[in-house]
Amino acid sequence: MPVQLPHNFNALVVGSGGALGSAFVNYLQNEAACGQVVAVSRSLDDGFDLEDPASIERMANWVRGQGPFHVVIDATGALTIDGIGPEKSLSRVDADALHRSFSINAIGPTLLLRHLAPLIASGDAIYAKLSARVGSIRDNQKGGWYGYRASKAALNMLLQTAAIELQRKNPGLRVVALQPGTVRSRLSEPFQAGVPTLLEPSASVSGMMRAMTELASKSGAHFIDYQGREIPW
Repeated sequence: MPVQLPHNFNALVVGSGGALGSAFVNYLQNEAACGQVVAVSRSLDDGFDLEDPASIERMANWVRGQGPFHVVIDATGALTIDGIGPEKSLSRVDADALHRSFSINAIGPTLLLRHLAPLIASGDAIYAKLSARVGSIRDNQKGGWYGYRASKAALNMLLQTAAIELQRKNPGLRVVALQPGTVRSRLSEPFQAGVPTLLEPSASVSGMMRAMTELASKSGAHFIDYQGREIPW
């Protein structure tokens, strides 16, 4: 059965300063059934930072009074870090860059879920995190992009594990790892050459929202693209 969100549901978007995060905010603000959208970005006065566990906890405390939330979108993540893009060969793997990729793309988001989980509404609800197709181990046919691939694969496992635990108390919760497609954004700009379908952020978000609300409840997380197609873990 598809997700049944209540009228005037509350939504939270973390990472609202990015192309997809801001598109999620715009979509939800124009959704008639959505009563409130809380947007969080790194511009918060208390310095929200995925690499700072204390700031993640502070942010969760800041939004606590505005919940519970029926839809939570974590639109954070980074492909290029400190000007260094994804590694094309094993010889380019660097310990510090690898550590930061895991910190931003897997560890920080998991701590975020830890602190936001108590703020998720009971009954039908969605907790969605931007992932990536390159995080699929089975789908990896080209190699390369070591840190980004591995951090997204780790993220997917962490989401799956958390989903199993959280659904013991709330079977109506859909935990979703999202592949947004290649979107016209600052993040993807260096990698857009040769991409057959380059999406506008609004088109990607519309597809992801539609796909998520059509998901049936099940044990564990979903891993889908913006068209609702399942991606192998």
